Amino acid sequence: MATDTVFGKIVSGEIPVEILAETDRVIAFADMNPQAPVHLLVIPKSTAYANVTELAAGDPETLADMVTVAQQLAAEHANGEFRLIFNNGASVGQTVFHVHAHVLAGNLEERSLVGS
Repeated sequence: MATDTVFGKIVSGEIPVEILAETDRVIAFADMNPQAPVHLLVIPKSTAYANVTELAAGDPETLADMVTVAQQLAAEHANGEFRLIFNNGASVGQTVFHVHAHVLAGNLEERSLVGS
């Protein structure tokens, strides 16, 4: 369970953020440490899944919703083109174990890949 993570606290309202998009299943907001000109996060409201493989197995509809919201955000905040990154495990840079998608757009050539 990801209840005690920073994203769990955002979902519960304990940590306020400016929500850029919201559905019944997910919310989206700007990354506090952007790694690209556009760097947004899409997270499920459920705290039951630590990573994308757990989410895909347990709730594929929410995963599909995350991708749809990512596309909508890219259409609003970039030219519709985007990179969607899910880190899946500590050894590849995941530091928050509440599944989340990084939506990156803009000139990414000078930026490093994303951790968290």
